[in-house]
Amino acid sequence: MRTLILAGGSGGLGSAVARLASERGFKPVIGYLRNKDRAEALAAELSVPTVAGDIAEPAVRERLIQAARNAGELYGLAVLSGDPARVPIEKASMEDLLASTRVNFAGPVLMARDFVAALGDEDGSIVFTSTMQGVGVFAGSTVYGAPKAALVHTARILAKQWKARVNVVAPGVNNAGMAEQSVQSGKYDSYLERKIIPRFGKPQDVARAILFLLEPDNYVTGQVLTVDG
Repeated sequence: MRTLILAGGSGGLGSAVARLASERGFKPVIGYLRNKDRAEALAAELSVPTVAGDIAEPAVRERLIQAARNAGELYGLAVLSGDPARVPIEKASMEDLLASTRVNFAGPVLMARDFVAALGDEDGSIVFTSTMQGVGVFAGSTVYGAPKAALVHTARILAKQWKARVNVVAPGVNNAGMAEQSVQSGKYDSYLERKIIPRFGKPQDVARAILFLLEPDNYVTGQVLTVDG
């Protein structure tokens, strides 16, 4: 059975990806940072392994890869971890910028690098999760959007450089994950009122896009699929 490493796989978006991946015959490995109870509940539901820790740490990346190897045939990686980094650039410190870069760019890229090294010459697929703020220009989004935009550009480079397919999914306003709090506060209601979008996104919308790009022998690489309605 092909395995999928899901870094950040226990949250709102990650759990939707994990469930759909299981339905389609993959064996997910659930990586999580802090919420042990949530991750273990999902793992028990799907009968899959979990690995705790920050993917910016080499030992955590190694444990995720080893768990995937133990569970089946190493095949896919989806990085769903991230941080909204809502501090405005006018108030941001060096620490704020570095923290966002670590979580939203460096950790995902290093996870992909180590995964590809472990994959060798076998068929494989990587999907990074960016954001609409990483492909469009949104005032006030520098600290979050810039590392996510760097992730998009890096994916295009790596798609040319590696045998494994490398793609990006960029969710729009989604009623799950990091955007859920903003949606519930009414911050994005004007998008509906002005009929810019027909509805807010659901986790399953993003999950379907990710699983499309993770399909074995897919002929798509170096692309950004924006799931924003």
